[in-house]
Amino acid sequence: MVGYVFGRMRAWTRRHSKLVDTLTVSPLALLSLISVEVFSRSSPFGARQVGVPGLLLLSAALIVPLVWRRDHPREVFAVVATVSFVQWLLNVVVLPANIAVLVALYNVVSRRTLRWALAAGAVAELGLLLAMIRWTPEAGRAWLSSSAFIVAVWLAGIYANTRRRYVEGLVERAERAERERDQQARIAASAERARIARELHDVVAHNVSVMVVQADGAGYAIDGDPEQARRALQAISATGRQALTEMRRLVGVLRQDAGSPAEEYAPQPGVAQLGDLIGQVRDSGLPTEFTVSGTAPTLPEGEQLAVYRIVQEALTNVLKHGGPGARAWVEMTYGGGEIELRISDDGRGAAAPRLVGGHGLIGMRERAAMYGGSVQAAPRPGGGFRVVVRIPVGVAA
Repeated sequence: MVGYVFGRMRAWTRRHSKLVDTLTVSPLALLSLISVEVFSRSSPFGARQVGVPGLLLLSAALIVPLVWRRDHPREVFAVVATVSFVQWLLNVVVLPANIAVLVALYNVVSRRTLRWALAAGAVAELGLLLAMIRWTPEAGRAWLSSSAFIVAVWLAGIYANTRRRYVEGLVERAERAERERDQQARIAASAERARIARELHDVVAHNVSVMVVQADGAGYAIDGDPEQARRALQAISATGRQALTEMRRLVGVLRQDAGSPAEEYAPQPGVAQLGDLIGQVRDSGLPTEFTVSGTAPTLPEGEQLAVYRIVQEALTNVLKHGGPGARAWVEMTYGGGEIELRISDDGRGAAAPRLVGGHGLIGMRERAAMYGGSVQAAPRPGGGFRVVVRIPVGVAA
């Protein structure tokens, strides 16, 4: 509660800085007004008498510029110091209004660089020395003792300046940290969108390819082999449902980011679902052999998903580019602290034109790289294409 009140007060003072500055110098103006009659009758050490009007004008010339001391500290100090010097030249008695020199000095020291602080302090000390020489006996001793006031004001200004710069530094660091946090959030959101785009590409490309092949097969077999056409249509239906399920799962991520309740979907596919994937590919008309060698270790779900998507993408490429009569082989080997995948085919994919802007091989490389793996893709000797993937076992993403 106290912090809230002080915060409101600081905000109000920033909005009404001129009014605040005027109120803070009003006690000095009141003191000068009250004492002007007394000083008009006294003339210590032969000081010149200028009467009440002259003293009021001099006091106003010293005090009124202080209203702008916050915005123009150097200019205000220069005006006040000049008025005081003219006062000394005219041999006019020292007034309470001459405290304005210390007020202006404090604002220069607290708001400007050390060079200006030293210059203002030297001017104030010089003015004090001139006043002591003219109006005070034993000027040297009096100057040394009176200099304590100027030094105290100067040190207070230095402390205020250091404190202000420290607070400004904290505010700047806080603002920079906030900007960096927002930037990191945007980078993370962009990475998430890129990941979802790759997932959608994998889902749509594979399942649509399967559905197109099945639809072509059903069209050829609908007259001569109705049973085969029926199975093809069933495969299209099952593939479409799986595609919708996976797309809902990915869109669900976006819905969670938007703040809506997350829906429960099936788990992400992994190594255990590779058999089902191979079966779908076979049903699509691509004869595929699947062999597993070695003892399967326990793999994290993310790494299993990467293996599944890599195999899915490689077989999708065979379906799209392998041509009629193509066959595929998927070999998965565990051993040596890594998983080795070999997806090969004997189709015409090596000679097929590459699609501009394709994400298949890029996606496979990115998925393998997340787990410290590598992907090599090249035509096979004698025809076809081969993708070799090596992923270390148990490397966290």
